[in-house]
Amino acid sequence: MKIYVDYDDCLCETARSFSKLALEMFNIDVPYEKIRYFELDKSFNLNEEQFEQFMIRGHQPEVLLSYEETPGASRVINELIAMGHEVSIITGRPFSAYEPSRQWLDNHGLKDVRLYCLNKYGRDSFIRNSDFNLELDDYYRMKFDFAIEDSPKAFKFFDHLPDLRVLVFDRPWNRECEFPNENYTRCSGWDTIERTLMI
Repeated sequence: MKIYVDYDDCLCETARSFSKLALEMFNIDVPYEKIRYFELDKSFNLNEEQFEQFMIRGHQPEVLLSYEETPGASRVINELIAMGHEVSIITGRPFSAYEPSRQWLDNHGLKDVRLYCLNKYGRDSFIRNSDFNLELDDYYRMKFDFAIEDSPKAFKFFDHLPDLRVLVFDRPWNRECEFPNENYTRCSGWDTIERTLMI
């Protein structure tokens, strides 16, 4: 099998870290369970200038390296690789974040996964002069059997794969979204994902 895995809030607890960062930077207190929107400027009620500062800070190497692993992520992914499956991490982080993102993976025992930075969300608009090492045209030539994703905004990137099964990692900001079709399944964590993929 070929498996797509999103990075933030599938592999690591980015939103929990961002909740603390909003409090630290702007004295804005929005606990993780109250983050209702994938768009963090909306969730934290940040103006354009604050949002840019927030995202730049959140993508600094020392911050990226500090994110806690989502329980079970590295164990399950390594089991899948050991069984011969191909796992690719497809992140919306800009390529400027590639090295610390790669280091985080290596530090968590995920040295055998491929990492690609794809401009999923047009984020070069707030991290100026960003570039990405995977263009959408290249991505659309890739094939996957399963995808693990938390963001409803990313669902459109799966339209070209009608047989793809999408495992939606349960997060507060996706609990009210409608899934595009019956190929989408909500998963409470990596234990659920493991049971689904190991069938």
